[in-house]
Amino acid sequence: MKHNLGAHTSTMGGVAKAVELADSLGFSTMQIFTKNNSRWFQRALTEEEIDRYKARLKKTRITPVIAHDSYLINLCAPSNEMLDKSREAFIEELQRCEQLGIEYLNFHPGSHGGCGEKEGLEKIIESLNIAHSKTEGYSVKSMIELTAGQGTSLGYSFEHIKKIINGIEDRSRLSVCIDTAHIYAAGYDLKELSSYEKTIKEFDDIIGLKLLKCIHMNDSKKPLGSRVDRHAHIGEGFIGNEGFTNIMNDKRLAGIPMILETPKTKGQLEDLENIKRLKALVKKCNGE
Repeated sequence: MKHNLGAHTSTMGGVAKAVELADSLGFSTMQIFTKNNSRWFQRALTEEEIDRYKARLKKTRITPVIAHDSYLINLCAPSNEMLDKSREAFIEELQRCEQLGIEYLNFHPGSHGGCGEKEGLEKIIESLNIAHSKTEGYSVKSMIELTAGQGTSLGYSFEHIKKIINGIEDRSRLSVCIDTAHIYAAGYDLKELSSYEKTIKEFDDIIGLKLLKCIHMNDSKKPLGSRVDRHAHIGEGFIGNEGFTNIMNDKRLAGIPMILETPKTKGQLEDLENIKRLKALVKKCNGE
């Protein structure tokens, strides 16, 4: 069974540099920021930058490329000023992805900040519908990432994601990302095989595996149901090798981009070790 493995990759030096780094590390998929993730807005991409990125990517086997939006964005911010700023920034992120030909923009649904889950989910739906209406005809899909549910964060249950999906006017613009550390911390067990099967079935029944277009492969520093978002290297957290063995040998997930967001230093050699660990968990059968 073949797997599409990569990691979030540094864009230091520009987006084309990220492609070079990911290719040199042997990734077959990758995730990037298209701008500084700690700033609201950034200068527009130049035609030269866009052309260099596309030309470099064309020489690799990397597909798809997934962008992650800025962590500053909150699509259900309780403050109208912050909400408007977040919506504008999210639209800009979609525009940058479209310019680069990036297929998916991954984002966290947002934190309601005390206004309540019902109102928060309604704001997220409204934010996405506004963003999609202002980027009509774009190919890039908005990718909803499941969260750990820390604080007032929404998106920690499959039902939250389903409610958002149901409220979107153009559902062809949506896709979903599972973060293993997030859903484990949110209470979805991946470690025991029977519990893992229950989790995947529940996801399929409520959201649908056809919408699952990325898996963030992160072990969890915190226990099941802790609702705390902390990533660990593969096999070094509470999910452990047992949980990742379940994922790596699930034929339903074959081909879905699996992207590491585990701790790393410059050069990202830790990603190579984590990919090696994941590949070692694949069981050989039927002559494979």
